[in-house]
Formats: sequence, structure tokens, C-alpha cells
Amino acid sequence: MAKVTMIAAAGENNELGKDQDLVWHLPDDFKRFKQLTTGHHIIMGRKTFETFPKPLPNRTHIVITRQKDYKKDGAVVAHSLKEALELAGDDPQPFIIGGGEIYKMALPSADKIELTRVHGTFEADAYFPEFNEKNWKLLESEYHPQDQKHAYSFTYLTYERVK
Repeated sequence: MAKVTMIAAAGENNELGKDQDLVWHLPDDFKRFKQLTTGHHIIMGRKTFETFPKPLPNRTHIVITRQKDYKKDGAVVAHSLKEALELAGDDPQPFIIGGGEIYKMALPSADKIELTRVHGTFEADAYFPEFNEKNWKLLESEYHPQDQKHAYSFTYLTYERVK
């Protein structure tokens, strides 16, 4: 059985981004995202996919859209989360990578959350969904201070759903 993992970076108030872009640049978080998702299926909404200059290497991109005739190079198209998870097939850990509406839709199906909590508040128009921490066990927490490459401090948080 696949372990559905949501992966996101969100501000203190669950901010994800504004105008189809992130509101911070955290190179170490990008490296962690690449390390965790390489070799897996990544499931996202159409708007998130269209922010990429090109598909990310060594990952299968599954794009959820309501547009029945949507086609893009590098994308496998699905019209529901259920269909997207079916298309992920035998991947033991497909990743939900956004945006806000897809995270909200996927939260009830998620087994794990890899959350980078960015320590700051930001102007945003997309948000990570609230989740009841009583339903989740914090497995790992790793703090990363602000430095020359990172304008904000942040903490990597790994949660697993309590069964």
C-alpha cells in the first residue's frame, strides 16, 4: 500500500505563495525537496505545474485539472485525486506537492506530511490546510537558522498520521 506524502513549505500562518510563486527562496529546502521526491510520482494541480520552467528531472508529474482536453509535455493528466493516486500505481510513496487546493483535497488521504515551517509571516493567496496535530505524530524536527543563503530560519517537520 502506498504511503501518500504531502510535502510543502509554509509560513507561520500556513502561507504557501502569492501570484503562483513562492514568497521566499530557501536553497536547502529545494535540495531536501529534490532528495525526497526524486524517483517518485509528484502530484500537483495544473497551476503549480505551469509554474515550472520544465518538468523536474527523475520524477513522474501527475497533474490534476478540470480541463478535459489538457495536455502538456512531461505531464500525466488526471481529473481527480483518486485518479492521480491510481496513476501513481506501484510507487510506494507518491508525493502531493501543491498547490493549496490540492493539499486541502489530499489531506484526508495523506499518511505523512513533510512540512518546512518557514519562520515568518507573508502576504499570500495560497495556503497549506490546517490540520489537527492530535491526528499526527511528529517524527522529526530539524531547525535551520537564517544565514547568507536563507533570508528566513525554518524547521523541517515530519509528521505521520496516527492510526
